Formats: sequence, structure tokens, C-alpha cells
Amino acid sequence: MIKKDYTKRRLRIKETVRKKIFGTSERPRLSVYRSLNEIYGQIVDDTTGKTLVAVSSLAKDVREELRAAKSKSEKSVVVGKVLAKKAAEKNITNVVFDRNGYLYHGRIKAFADGAREGGLKF
Repeated sequence: MIKKDYTKRRLRIKETVRKKIFGTSERPRLSVYRSLNEIYGQIVDDTTGKTLVAVSSLAKDVREELRAAKSKSEKSVVVGKVLAKKAAEKNITNVVFDRNGYLYHGRIKAFADGAREGGLKF
């Protein structure tokens, strides 16, 4: 039986996607990462190499809002909205979405939809 290595596949896809996507100070990059149970998002300015805004489902300010979420996808929507709210505080409205090698489906799509609902444009 052939064992599939999803991590290697994701990293290969990530390399090809990152060749095309680059965040500037006017339009930074929104990078998303998902582990088995949690989801993380950060907005990065690639010209300076600095993270402007970062949110995860483990953050203390997000935990209270996550109590109502029953599934991982619902958690992703909430984290996306919180990220968009923090970005709006720093006057960031336009971003480039970096799905980090994941398929645009499930929790990644839910995160992106939550960020759009929060006011980010991409």
C-alpha cells in the first residue's frame, strides 16, 4: 500500500504559490496555518519582513468568542473575523491571501470568509 505524505505535497504547493504572492506595505500578505485542532493567521509585510497582525485560536482574547463555536470551521470563521478587526485598527483593508499550500476548502475557506465578513478585501 502506498503511503501519501501530505506535508511534502503541501510544502511543494506552498513554494509554487509563494513565488507568485508577495506582500507589500500597501497590500500585505495574509498567511493562514492550520494544525490538527487550531488555526493561525497573520498579516505580513514581506518588504520589511515584519508581522503586522497575528491571531490564533489559542489567544486569550479569542477564547471567549470561541466558546459558542461548535466545530473547527466555526472556530475558523471567528478567528478570521477577529483578525480582520485587529487589521482594521491598524488601517489595513486590502491584503493578498496566502493559503499556505492548503486547498481553498473547509477551514481555510471558512477563515477567508470570516476575514471578508470582518472587512478585509482580497
